[in-house]
Amino acid sequence: MSPGNSSHALAFLLTGIPRMAHFHRWVFIPFGLMYLIAMLGNCTILLVVGVHHKLHEPMYYFLSMLATTDLGLTLSTLPTVLCVFLFSTREISFPACLTQMFCIHAFSFMESSVLLAMAFDRYVAVCCPLRYSSILTGARIVKIGLGIIGRGTLTLLPLICLLTQLPFCRSHVLSHPYCLHQDMIQLACTDATLNSMYGLTLVLIVVLDSLLIALSYTMIIRTVLGITSREEQAKALNTCVAHFCAVLIFYIPLSGLSIIHRYGKNTAPISHALMANVYLFVPPMLNPILYSMKNKAIRKGLLRLLCQRVAWPGH
Repeated sequence: MSPGNSSHALAFLLTGIPRMAHFHRWVFIPFGLMYLIAMLGNCTILLVVGVHHKLHEPMYYFLSMLATTDLGLTLSTLPTVLCVFLFSTREISFPACLTQMFCIHAFSFMESSVLLAMAFDRYVAVCCPLRYSSILTGARIVKIGLGIIGRGTLTLLPLICLLTQLPFCRSHVLSHPYCLHQDMIQLACTDATLNSMYGLTLVLIVVLDSLLIALSYTMIIRTVLGITSREEQAKALNTCVAHFCAVLIFYIPLSGLSIIHRYGKNTAPISHALMANVYLFVPPMLNPILYSMKNKAIRKGLLRLLCQRVAWPGH
């Protein structure tokens, strides 16, 4: 396609797992299981928090936000992954690809913001317990939630505008069964430095989130070490374990994917696919499992919900 042609007439070709095209239907089995676990797990978290009034507290409101962003991230990739692996339909139009890219990156950005808000929640709970209810009021949580949505969407709009101005006249084959910004700009037939720099700016904002989370945990650990009772120390740290694990399983694959796309052009295609799939599929699947295992209130709420469902037919 010549640079003068409209981008909206353009179509990209999605790619499954490199060198495994003949086994895509079998490969979809683990993907399907991850989708199923992610959707059931996050919907269950939302249901448990919504039904039980004892869980209507700041910590669980933030957990509900995390479950919502994980569901959004899961559903953003589902249509094209289904088409590529089950129906061998690889073609996607430019507007559809742009929409999917926006959703994936927006929900990723929102997830980073939610994890930062949860770190602030844990900092206040451990370091300022007497002021917890006065700092994290219902109105303030609503403002934080709206801020997370605004931050995740408005910061992505310039990226969309910049992409619509790019002519794509090289190979139209993408590296994944979904559209990512890092992947799309590599196919532009003109200088995409501005797009790349803006994308890097967004990555740096996410890096800042991770640094602020690390700072909050540094202060939490300092406070916990000042507690004389070992039992109280363990209790304080135990409230942070699930969140700390969620931080690791989100930021480590995200950092790896960014590094591979920017500096690993000579690496094997399978490494790109593996890192992207881990980044998009593993956190939404593991987060509800982590919180169900590590959070006693969530476990009790889930058991109470199951008991009510079992007892219902007898009434």
